[in-house]
Amino acid sequence: MDALKSDAPLIVYIDVKSPYGFVAVGPTLQLEKELGMQFDWRPLTLNIPSYLGSARKKDGKVVASQGRSDRTWKAIKYSYHDARRYAERQGLTLKGTEKIWDSRIANIAILWVARTRRSSLPTFLELVFPAFWKRELDIEDMAVIETCLDRCGVSSMGFREFCESDGRDIHDAYQSQFHDAGIYGVPTFVLNSEVFHGREHLPYLRWALSGGHGNPPDIAYEVA
Repeated sequence: MDALKSDAPLIVYIDVKSPYGFVAVGPTLQLEKELGMQFDWRPLTLNIPSYLGSARKKDGKVVASQGRSDRTWKAIKYSYHDARRYAERQGLTLKGTEKIWDSRIANIAILWVARTRRSSLPTFLELVFPAFWKRELDIEDMAVIETCLDRCGVSSMGFREFCESDGRDIHDAYQSQFHDAGIYGVPTFVLNSEVFHGREHLPYLRWALSGGHGNPPDIAYEVA
């Protein structure tokens, strides 16, 4: 498999624990529906401690932190503030996380839904992302993700085995290719092997996927 290749018109890389990924889901699903296309949604599980350090909160207060300078904390706080204002414009709630979550199970579930019942993928994304960012969903709990699958009409039978075999292998194969492919964060879109990082490229992607007629639009944020 190739991180930059797909039979679908557009590849979408996403991570459940990313606030910027969260605010990109709605507009990207809207574009997919508007164009009558099926995009290739794939997981990119961010290794946040490797570049931003780690921290854990309790009752809103930091109780443990490692590898984070004052400058890093300011950058993180701004990122949440920036993503939150776009979440609010979509009528969504975005609460800061209490720890750095391991999102592999939830992300592999994206692969599972795409493989077993692709038509339910929008429903799954719209269920998991908002609930997680309201602090109502434990994405590290296998049983919780299985329940989410069932609620979306996707059979969870065999999902645990998928996480430990094919799903894990596909997930890990993509992770090993990202940096060499020029992919560093989410949301990332790949159109004809060209990489676009950030939701602000959606107007251009709409233009290109619609045939590229007239002048291409400038980058801009959109609200679903």
